[in-house]
Amino acid sequence: MKIRIYTSSIFLLFCFQLLAQDPQFVQFYASPMQLNPAMTGVHPGKWRAVVNYREQWSSILDSRPFKTMSASFDAKSRIGKGDYLAYGVTALSDRAGSSNYVRQTGGFSLSYMKQLDGSRYRQYDQYLIGGAHIGFGQHSMDEGKLWFSSQFDNALEQIDYGRDNGESINQSTDTYMDINAGLVWYTVFDDNQSFYIGGSVNHVNAPKVSFIDADGSESMDMKWVAHAGGELPFSHQLSILPAVAVIGQGENMLALYGANIRYTNRDWNEVAIRTGLWGHLAKDVNGGMATPAVTFTAILELERWNLGVSYDIASNQLTPPTNHRGAFELSLIYYHPATRKEKVNCPKL
Repeated sequence: MKIRIYTSSIFLLFCFQLLAQDPQFVQFYASPMQLNPAMTGVHPGKWRAVVNYREQWSSILDSRPFKTMSASFDAKSRIGKGDYLAYGVTALSDRAGSSNYVRQTGGFSLSYMKQLDGSRYRQYDQYLIGGAHIGFGQHSMDEGKLWFSSQFDNALEQIDYGRDNGESINQSTDTYMDINAGLVWYTVFDDNQSFYIGGSVNHVNAPKVSFIDADGSESMDMKWVAHAGGELPFSHQLSILPAVAVIGQGENMLALYGANIRYTNRDWNEVAIRTGLWGHLAKDVNGGMATPAVTFTAILELERWNLGVSYDIASNQLTPPTNHRGAFELSLIYYHPATRKEKVNCPKL
């Protein structure tokens, strides 16, 4: 089937292999359950609610920029002396390009938090978490927004949308099941030092996403994620939170790396601010590595709330078509306070 998508976003094909990739938030530390199902329950509260929003390529696609929205909720229950069972739900909607290509997914996550070590006086804690996610999804698009080679009038050298496109395409794929799994290990010390490392595999069942028929050859490539981060204090009020996430899917690879500087008043009614710089490293069409963007971030912490905002500055080959304008991203996190018995030492993400 020969399909030509008539959209100005086609320039991406000449820069980076973004086709067939899952949507990805640059504030990956603020969308933990989308990154790794083992991050379910890794928070200091009784339960957590997260909302993320990302808008990209508005400088080129004024009417239809790429938009990604997600929401998650997770909570945990104590099992035994120091272990926890955590559970949660996630939902994601991704809308891309002039064809109005929409990906919608949702599912349930479950994790077990096993305490490996810790002291009576809580000088440090160490946990190993295993998590799994089972979800469902569907992809859809507006066929009327596409044109095909059979609709091109060679004599007039223009597209005739009135012609039959000669294709048999469904408006949406069949609903598919999606299975992901992951592991996370972390340690936290009383002096605010912490470190975590984890990894996950996604789409392990290679769900079919064909717009032609249920037995079509189009399937989602398995995705792997490796991530790490922590907190290193400079003083009682100032610390740095470095982190990195490396993501591979099919022939595509993306690395996000950087750090946020955190300043807190260390009051009983704590207020903290973070600001940081994050780099992108992606595989280009020639198999080499390039830096398509850098991201500036700012986060405000108000007791139970974290509000994050970031903006991507396009670079490298994306600079001419975008005039340096990249993506805008928001994150909002709410932690419901845990009782003293329920509270778990967790790293700041």
